[in-house]
Formats: sequence, structure tokens, C-alpha cells
Amino acid sequence: MSTILVTGANGFLGRHVSRVAAAHGHYVMGIGHGDWAEDAWRKWGLSVWHELDVTLASLVAHAGTPDVLVHCAGSSSVGFSLENPAQDFERTVGTTLDALEYLRTSSPDTALVYPSSAAVYGSASTLPISEDSPLAPISPYGVHKKTAEDLCRSYSENFGIRVAIVRIFSAYGVELRKQLLWDACRKALAGDYSFGGTGRETRDWVNGEDVARLLLIAGDQAVAGAALVNGASGTEVAVESILAVLFDALGAGRKPEFTGAVRSGDPERVVGDASRALAWGWSPQRAWEDGVREYADWYRRVEA
Repeated sequence: MSTILVTGANGFLGRHVSRVAAAHGHYVMGIGHGDWAEDAWRKWGLSVWHELDVTLASLVAHAGTPDVLVHCAGSSSVGFSLENPAQDFERTVGTTLDALEYLRTSSPDTALVYPSSAAVYGSASTLPISEDSPLAPISPYGVHKKTAEDLCRSYSENFGIRVAIVRIFSAYGVELRKQLLWDACRKALAGDYSFGGTGRETRDWVNGEDVARLLLIAGDQAVAGAALVNGASGTEVAVESILAVLFDALGAGRKPEFTGAVRSGDPERVVGDASRALAWGWSPQRAWEDGVREYADWYRRVEA
């Protein structure tokens, strides 16, 4: 049994990482924001929960010396970064720097898993996107994720911190209370069927539980100098297709409609090369259609 520390454990990805880690027999500690009742955080696999900002001081005081730190704290939205770029920088880059300083000064044998984003690639000219593809982020969110990656590599190369970076593509699943599927459920059940873009934009959708399993595998792959892998399914799915399945699961009785207006910071097509993750022994287990239907059922329950 290993000790896993999850920052941002009350968030979408942090919850899934905590539950999967506990299911594999690990002792899981969490730190982050949220007034979380004990029965709720224990349900998600945590043995310890600290409701605190993720700072150097809080980590030194409460984290101890875990075997693996999965740093899920930080921003997770292109839209938020466009509206609040300075706050997005602090959430993403600031907390990562504090986590790295904590490891350097207090727990140098702990492996760091950093969940980055496919946003660092920007609008890739060649698909599928491999880990060696050029980095050209087109949103503040992508720029901040790239900056955090650079910090991880710097600390890994200069101070010997074992690091694994996982560039996550379009993560989705139960407990995600923002972004496309959440907004689409809210709109469809309110009788609003209009969405921006053309609907032909594509994304590489990966269920939250599959992402969590990859992040835990990454803890075993972390090395000085930083291992790097795409958290991708390798399947390209159009937005209109995923919304059609979602609307059907919701019983909306209509198809989504698209205005053609494209939002700044959003690439037109995205699909990742998953071969490196597959070589680590990981593979996505949840088909996107099943995951979307599960999300629709969950949304109806939580919003009932």
C-alpha cells in the first residue's frame, strides 16, 4: 500500500483519482477547497481531508511524506482563463510552484504526477497529436499549463524530483459540473437547443475514471527529467455527435442546433496519439457513448 496525496481532491478529477487509488488499496490524503462533510469525502476514498489552500506552508504542515503527489489543484477551464487570466495563472502556476517547493524542501523522494492539458498543443497541424508535437497554446489556460510543465521539468532536472506529466485531452464524467456536457444538460432541459460553433469541431473524450487510472500508473513511471504521456483515447468525436447522444439520453426530443460562432481559444480538431500511454499498460475502459449516457443519468439525479 502506498500513500497518495491528492491536491484539489474535492474537484472533478481529484475525486476520481482518490476513489480509484483507494480501490487499489492505497492510503489517500486530500487537501484543497470545499466544505466537505466527512461522510462525503470518505465516500470518495479519502482517509484524511484538509480543507486548506494548496500552499507551501499548508503542504509542509499537513502533507507529510507521501509516496506520490497527484497535483489536481488548479484551473481547468479555457473560458475561465479568458475571463480571469491572472487568477487562472495563480491557480495553475502558483500552486504547482508551491507543490514543487514542498517536494524539494520537505519530501524529495515523493513522485509528482502533474495533470497537464492538450491545450498546450493549441491548434495542431498534424493529427493525431503526439507528445513530440509542437507546443503552441492559443489560450491563457494553455499557456499557464505549459508554464507549469516547464517548472516541473526544471525542478526534476535540477533537483532530482521524480515527475510524470500527463497531458489530458477532453476529460468528462460524473461530478464534472462545468464545461460542455454540464452546460448542455442545463440548456436542453430548459428548452434551449442552441450552441456555438458548427458542431463539426472534434475532441478526444476520456472518462474521468480512465484518466484517474492513468494518473496512478504515471506515479510508477515518474522519473528525474520528467516522463511525459498523452491522456487520450485516440478517438476523434464531433461535438454534434456527443451532444446528439446526450440529448437522446436526456429525452430532449430535439437535436442540438449550432450558430457557427467560434469561441476564441478553441481549436477546430483535436485527437491524441495514445500509443505511449498504451505502452505503459493503460487503456481506456469506458466507451464515450456509455459515459455520456451515464453523465445524463447522473445529471438528472443531482438536479432533480
